[in-house]
Amino acid sequence: MFLTRSEYDRGVNTFSPEGRLFQVEYAIEAIKLGSTAIGIKTKEGVVLAVEKRIKSSAMVTSTIEKILEVDHHIGCAVSGLMADSRTLVDYARLECAQYFFLYDEKMSVESVAQASSNLAIRFGDTDYDHVAMSRPYGVAIMFAGYDESGPQLYHMDPSGTFLHFDAKAIGAGSEGAQQSLQEHYNKSMTLKEAIKTVLLILKQVMEETLKADNVEIATVTKDRLFHMFTKEEVEVEIQDLGEAEL
Repeated sequence: MFLTRSEYDRGVNTFSPEGRLFQVEYAIEAIKLGSTAIGIKTKEGVVLAVEKRIKSSAMVTSTIEKILEVDHHIGCAVSGLMADSRTLVDYARLECAQYFFLYDEKMSVESVAQASSNLAIRFGDTDYDHVAMSRPYGVAIMFAGYDESGPQLYHMDPSGTFLHFDAKAIGAGSEGAQQSLQEHYNKSMTLKEAIKTVLLILKQVMEETLKADNVEIATVTKDRLFHMFTKEEVEVEIQDLGEAEL
């Protein structure tokens, strides 16, 4: 007896006759409603920039965190459900701490992305510990870091798929942002040029005017490791843009 479409919708681990997992597809669609985030890898390091949506003038903007530190050498940008992102990021932090405790060395960015993806695909599974979810995680994450292989940028989506990128955009404006990245990214660009590029792209795709209050910037380099820009540093970068266009 065949299940109806609604029954396939309710079953998080049930494939439709067409081979689709609808709950995973819905979670991926939910990411397109989140804040736009952009990451670029250069020879010097990786830059992340994310828009912060300010829904009320009474909101304290410093409490909106879209870029988070995973370890001293790894940061991440998230888009989607923030509660879900905290679960995955906390898990990644724990994996990094345990790895360093056991092996006395830093965990690679790829290993962190893989560990997080292993958790992401445990939804609907009761055989694992209490961190397993009853539904797919509604969040996409870009892991940026600097390890023994140099600068690294990985993207993970709700399906648990993680891939290595030179430049990647996620969130509501990802389609237009990714197109701009393909047109303007080159492997020889400096970190400074990458910062300018991500801000100009955000300026294009954001509905609001680009300001220090509604954007976060972070870099990961060999010397400074993970560095979150202060509000003053973000203001300087935005002022340096001037009237520049892509």
